Amino acid sequence: QVQLVESGGDSVQAGGSLRLSCEVSIYTYSSYCMGWFRQAPGKEREGVAAIESDGRRRYADSVKGRFTISKDNAKNTLYLEMNSLKPEDTAMYYCAAEPLSGYGGSWWASDEYNYWGQGTQVTVSS
Repeated sequence: QVQLVESGGDSVQAGGSLRLSCEVSIYTYSSYCMGWFRQAPGKEREGVAAIESDGRRRYADSVKGRFTISKDNAKNTLYLEMNSLKPEDTAMYYCAAEPLSGYGGSWWASDEYNYWGQGTQVTVSS
């Protein structure tokens, strides 16, 4: 059974940094597309970043240059390094996974992913 467990969310001031982690219990972790999503109250879930099975990284325009997605295959852990945080980054952050066999290429779309974590809250104050 696939399990994803996020951690690292916190409350920070604008301009600060956080690193989110997602521990993944997938035997063939390296052959999955992994993504980070976020959802603010009253808003739809949106794709923040993804790392595809070939290592290509994708980012939403709103976080390019500030966020970095990475993964450690040996530790089965996905990361999201977030710098220069803004109040509009406040949201619940989720990691998601989809095996390469089921991945259609739309990394930003939540319905591309069948496996989700429970989320970790990030709050950025001005």
